[in-house]
Amino acid sequence: MGKLEKLKAKVASLGLKWPPPPRPVAKYVTARHLSGLVSVSGMVPMVDGKPLYTGKVGREVTLEQAQECARQCVLNALAALEEILQQDFEGLIGAVKLRCYVNATDDFTDHSKVADGASELLAALLGSSGLHARVAVGCSSLPLNVPVEVEFEFQVQV
Repeated sequence: MGKLEKLKAKVASLGLKWPPPPRPVAKYVTARHLSGLVSVSGMVPMVDGKPLYTGKVGREVTLEQAQECARQCVLNALAALEEILQQDFEGLIGAVKLRCYVNATDDFTDHSKVADGASELLAALLGSSGLHARVAVGCSSLPLNVPVEVEFEFQVQV
């Protein structure tokens, strides 16, 4: 069983669903592969073409729902990674960096706990190669009024 099949089996064992590759909603590509690094565009928590939740964390969206959104962003990013790497998925070395943007109320301060939803899932799926550098920041709004957007960088064999 190859790396991709093992990853998909792990996703299923966690009770999660591997999504189809996301499609850009504007003028960009979902992922770009350059010299051993794959940058995955900011992923939003879309499921079946709709946002998992909408609104601000700390008002319409709970911390737990925001963490669920961050996990969905990971799944969407992995689907984008699969699409760009195709048969080269065996060359995946691991996660490098994660940037988590949280659409939150002014008094919400648990941005890092939202990002933990993504970080913990990457570690569960990829083991030590899922560990990464990261930043978690709050913002006043995000596309489609989603509560979370996560951007990723992965290292692959050249």
